[in-house]
Amino acid sequence: MNKRANFGRRFLGAAALIFAALALGSLNMANAQHRQAAGTETSTNATASASFDHIKQIKAGVLDVGYAEAGPADGEPVILLHGWPYDIYSYKEVSEILAAKGYRVLVPYLRGSGSTHFLSAATPRNGQQSAIAVDIIAFMDALKIKKAVVGGFDWGARTADIMAALWPERVKGLVSVSGYLIGSQAGNKAPLPPKAELLWWYQYYFATERGRAGYAANTDEFNKLIWELASPQWKFSDATFKQSAASFDNPDHVQIVIDNYRWRLGLSKGETKYDELEKKLAAGPAITVPSVTLEGDANGAPHPDPSQYAKRFTGKYVHHTLTGGVGHNLPQEAPQAFADAIIEVDNFAK
Repeated sequence: MNKRANFGRRFLGAAALIFAALALGSLNMANAQHRQAAGTETSTNATASASFDHIKQIKAGVLDVGYAEAGPADGEPVILLHGWPYDIYSYKEVSEILAAKGYRVLVPYLRGSGSTHFLSAATPRNGQQSAIAVDIIAFMDALKIKKAVVGGFDWGARTADIMAALWPERVKGLVSVSGYLIGSQAGNKAPLPPKAELLWWYQYYFATERGRAGYAANTDEFNKLIWELASPQWKFSDATFKQSAASFDNPDHVQIVIDNYRWRLGLSKGETKYDELEKKLAAGPAITVPSVTLEGDANGAPHPDPSQYAKRFTGKYVHHTLTGGVGHNLPQEAPQAFADAIIEVDNFAK
C-alpha cells in the first residue's frame, strides 16, 4: 500500500472519531436538556422564571420536597399550600400573577403528593395536622426563608393556620380559604347535625378497610368525584384534572390521605413527638398575624360560616366572600382574587 493510501485511511479514521465524539456530545447535551425539561435535575437555587414544568427538590426535615418556584430570587417570599385531592397546579395562574408583581412564589407538594417523598422507609406515613405544618417550617428552613406570606386552601389552609398560630414569627401574613380550620381529636368527638355529617361521607368511608382498598383501587375516579362535589359550578376539563391527577401517583399518597382522616376521628394515634403541638392546637390558639380569609359562594365541601371564626383572628383582619359560583378550589377557580388577597395581606404587614 502506498503512502497516499495510508494517509487517506488515517485521515478517514481520525475524521470518524471526531464525528463520533461530536455526535456523542450532541446526544449528551440533548439528554441533559431532556432531563431538565422533565424536571429530574435537583436545584435549591431560586430562579427568576416562572415554571411548573421544572420541579425542584430540596431535603427538608423528614422529606425530600418537590416544589415549583416562580418570580425573582430576591422577591418577597410567598408560600402557597394545596389541599386534598388537589396539587400545586391549583396555584399555577396565581403564581404567574404574583411573579409578575415581583414576588418569589414557592408551591410545595405536601407529603404524599407529587415528587415529595420520605427520606427514610422507617418514617411513619403520618397525616396528622401538626406533622404537615412542621414539614413546611422545615421547608422554609431548608431554603433559608425566615419569614413569608403563607396562603392555602383545604389541607393547605389548615397548615397555614397552624403555622401562623404556632410560629407567628415565620408568617408575615396569612391568606386562608374557609378561615380557621385548626381542629383536634377531642373536638372531633362531638357529633354534628345529620346534614353536616353527610358532607363528611368520605371521612367515614376512609375509616374502614373497605374505604382504604376502594380509594387505592379508584384514586383518580374518587378524586374527580370530590372535585365535582366540592366545586359544583366549576367546569374543569379532563386535561385540567389529569394534570393534577399525576400527583396522586405517589407511593405514600393513599396512606397519608387515609391516616389524615382517621387521625381526625381518633382512629390513628399520630406520633408522640407532635403531642405538645397538638395540645396547643386543641386549645384553639388565636391567629395574631395580619390575615385575609376567603370563601366561595358555591363551596360544596364542608366549611364553617365566616361568622364562626372571625374572632379567632386578633390581628389586622378582613374577610371576602367571592360570588359567581366559586367553589372549594378557590385559587384555581378565581386566581386573580386569590392573588389580590396575597397582595392585600402583604400590604397589611408593611
